[in-house]
Amino acid sequence: QCCSEGMVDAAQLCEELEIPHHVVDSREVFQAEIVDYLVQGYSSGITPLPCSQCNRAVKFRPMLDYAQTELGIDTIATGHYARIQYDERSDRYQLLRAVDNRKDQSYFLYDLTQDVLAHTQFPLGNQTKDETRRVASQFNLHTADKPESQDLCLIEAHGSMKEFLEKHLAPKPGNIVDQEGAVLGQHTGIHNYTIGQRKGLGIAAPHPLYVLDIDVGRNQVVVGDRQSAFYPTCTAHRVNWVSMNPPASPIQADVQIRYRSPAAPATIIPLDAEANRVNIQFDDPQFSITPGQAAVWYRNDVLLGGGLIEPLEKN
Repeated sequence: QCCSEGMVDAAQLCEELEIPHHVVDSREVFQAEIVDYLVQGYSSGITPLPCSQCNRAVKFRPMLDYAQTELGIDTIATGHYARIQYDERSDRYQLLRAVDNRKDQSYFLYDLTQDVLAHTQFPLGNQTKDETRRVASQFNLHTADKPESQDLCLIEAHGSMKEFLEKHLAPKPGNIVDQEGAVLGQHTGIHNYTIGQRKGLGIAAPHPLYVLDIDVGRNQVVVGDRQSAFYPTCTAHRVNWVSMNPPASPIQADVQIRYRSPAAPATIIPLDAEANRVNIQFDDPQFSITPGQAAVWYRNDVLLGGGLIEPLEKN
C-alpha cells in the first residue's frame, strides 16, 4: 500500500477539473523496485534512498511510457518543485533547483534520464508553495489548504520504517561496540540503525554517542563521539550525469549528501572512463555520510549529476 490518500485526492481533483482520471496498477514494479530494494539494502547495512529509486523506476519512466503508448500523449507533468531547461551548447536537458528553495525536490530527481527530462514538465518549479496554494484556491480545489505530508509514502501504511522492516526482516540481536571493540550494549537488528544516529541507542554514556559504522559480517553497530562521524571523502556509484556530459577529469561542485543538508564544496574525481563511479573529496569533512543515500552535485542552481554513496573506507 502506498499513497492511498493521494489516489483519492487525485480522483477528486480530476472530477473538480473535469478531466479524465486513469489508474495504473504498479504494485508488482513497486514491490520489486522499492520494497525488495529497501529490505535488501537495510539487511546489508546501508540506508537506501527509496524516493529517487521510485522516481526513476516506478513513476516517471512507466508513466511516460503509458502516456505515449496508451494515451498518445508525448509529455507528462508532475507537481515536483524543480525546473527543466534545454541547453543548446551541451545539447542536454538540464535539471535545476526550484525557485522556492524551501520546497526544492531536485535532489530526489537526479536519476532521471535525458529522454525522460525531454518529455517532462514541472509547472510548479517557477513558483512558491504559497503561490501554488493561491492558484488552487482560485479554482476551488479541495487540496488548496491541505497540510503537507512529512513522511515517506511507506510510513502511511506501516506507521514507521522500523515497523515496515519488522514485517520483512527477522530480529537478529548483536552487540553495540565502541571503536576499540568494547561491548557497550545490544541491538535487535542492524536494520534498525543508520550512520549518524544518536537517539534510540539505549546506552548510558558520559557524552553523546553516534552510529559510526554498521558491520554486517560481525553483526555489530559501531558507535563513537560526534567528531568521529565526520569524513573527508566518499565514493558514489551508479552515477547519472544530468546537466552535463560525463567529465574526463575532476570537476568542482557543491555536493549535497542528504535532502535537508546544505551542499558543500568538493572535488569530484571520475574513477572510470564513463564516470559511472566517482570519488568525492570535500573541502571540509562532512558529518554522517551515509551509504545508500544519494550524493548530488550542483553548480549554482543546476544539478550536474548524482550517485549512490558506497560504504565508507574505515579510518
